[in-house]
Amino acid sequence: MGLLTGILTLPLAPLRGTAWVVDQVLLAAEREYYDPEPVRAQLAALVDDLANGRVEAEEFDRREDALLDRLDEIEAYRRRTENGS
Repeated sequence: MGLLTGILTLPLAPLRGTAWVVDQVLLAAEREYYDPEPVRAQLAALVDDLANGRVEAEEFDRREDALLDRLDEIEAYRRRTENGS
């Protein structure tokens, strides 16, 4: 960016800074949302709950399906981002 361009676009600096912050928040939210570890931990806890009789088999199946679907969604997202990069 040249000196003249820098001077002329100086009034837009707060907007560029705000856009950068929004981008960083979005990236952090995506990393957290697409992290498979919490889902795996929930799945392990669910298996433990079933083994200890804290959840019925039907409830286990329903919740397990939802967690496995979530892991599939995370894996698909990771494949898309790896291929898109």
